[in-house]
Amino acid sequence: MLNLASVLEFTAKQNPEKTALIFGKDRLTYEHLSGSVNQIANGLIKAGIVKGDKVALSCPNIPYFPMIYFAILKIGAVVVPLNILLKQNEIAYHLKDSEARAFFCHQGSPQMPIGEEGKAAFEQVDTCDHLWIIPSGVEETSSFVEYGTVDMLMKPESRECEITSTDADDTAVILYTSGTTGRPKGAELSHLNMTMNAVISRELLQLTHDETILIVLPLFHSFGQTVLMNAGVSMGNTLVILPRFTPENVLFAMQEEEVTVFAGVPTMYWQLLNYKDTEGLVDKEKIARTLKIGVSGAASMPVEIIRKMEQEYRIPIIEGYGLSETSPVATFNHLHKERRPGSVGTPIWGVDVDIVNEKGLSLSPGEVGEVVIKGHNVMKGYYKKPEATQKAFKSGGWFHTGDLGKLDEDGYLYIVDRIKDMIIRGGYNVYPREVEEILMTHPAVSLAGVIGVPDDRHGEEIKAFVVLKEGEQAAPEELVAWSKAQMANYKYPRIFEIRKSLPMTATGKILKQELRR
Repeated sequence: MLNLASVLEFTAKQNPEKTALIFGKDRLTYEHLSGSVNQIANGLIKAGIVKGDKVALSCPNIPYFPMIYFAILKIGAVVVPLNILLKQNEIAYHLKDSEARAFFCHQGSPQMPIGEEGKAAFEQVDTCDHLWIIPSGVEETSSFVEYGTVDMLMKPESRECEITSTDADDTAVILYTSGTTGRPKGAELSHLNMTMNAVISRELLQLTHDETILIVLPLFHSFGQTVLMNAGVSMGNTLVILPRFTPENVLFAMQEEEVTVFAGVPTMYWQLLNYKDTEGLVDKEKIARTLKIGVSGAASMPVEIIRKMEQEYRIPIIEGYGLSETSPVATFNHLHKERRPGSVGTPIWGVDVDIVNEKGLSLSPGEVGEVVIKGHNVMKGYYKKPEATQKAFKSGGWFHTGDLGKLDEDGYLYIVDRIKDMIIRGGYNVYPREVEEILMTHPAVSLAGVIGVPDDRHGEEIKAFVVLKEGEQAAPEELVAWSKAQMANYKYPRIFEIRKSLPMTATGKILKQELRR
């Protein structure tokens, strides 16, 4: 038997009194967490949810997320985490596509009406039998009076529940991709995929039993789920959960809870570096004395941000690489090996990475091609999408990522860009990430996003959207002139647009499709 829920069950038996979750002023032990999981699991069984059923979960980073997540797994059902920013029709699509039999939905707030959107979506979908509302802690609204809450589901139930036996290849989680190329697809991840990635993640981070891990990455995303929650729970670590990222919230939590491990995406590190502590509430020296490691993923980290972060907090910033389809970790800058600037490291144990051309043939070190992956971390396929699955595995079992990269002589991987983001200007390939890296070295530029725009003469022209540092000024024509001096003629942006901010996903990636619109 291999059930991902066993990472919690084992820890709760070994360390029942250890603090598992910190959420504001609340402290929950592993015994408390496990008991709550068992109550929800028993409630699901009583509601008729059986092994293999899909159960959707739309919930921000609050203690209910791990409670419901592990309860679904414990009875052998499949977790379908949903992005909390989805709207009614998008939620309905996910419920239908995943064939979810039940749906846990957070009540939300007037500013973020997750519950209203979820309720409207649920009422569109005949195949979803149950809706349970997750309370937000504010006053209940009459909108949900006809539906039960998670508290009502679990309250009468026993705090003991036997774990359901599942096979290693049984589906544990269906994670939906962002859908940048059409409708989102559900990546089916097995208990083996998820358990192995969690166990390997704790080794990669060299976690001890005494770590305090800050989780501000959304738990509905694979990075936060596997690398932080599942890995941390498996080691009996204390998880500090924040529902949303702000630099002051993160720094204050690091300081107050003596956080040792932080993971974020590049834009989070960028905001931490640019935060102005006008009230003198943050003691960066205290944070630096406690913090042991910073982890970055989901997008490539500009080298300049890594350098500044390591200088300010005196910790290694370790980059890894992966996708929802790879559970997610595929490569990592192993702490015992040399770190190379700009690289996302070497493959993790049991995983192979290659670079191939359009025909699927391996390329030599230094040559740019598509990144392909094979190993225990790779998904079973896209749920109910045989053609998309076949396309993703068109090279003899290798998963095609859609990312452009290169390997050096020692097997270190460098991500160049997304294939779909590459710009072809006058017959030359231009990789936006490379241009963004150079723009970030300009003394006035704080953040940059680069895209290709239609051009009659060159096919595509290069356009840069930039956010300037506070108090700095730079006119578009000045930035053009500076870029021309820094980059090859075919590569520098001829068009600049200065903005106060750039559109980002819930996980902190710059939304290139929004910039294109």
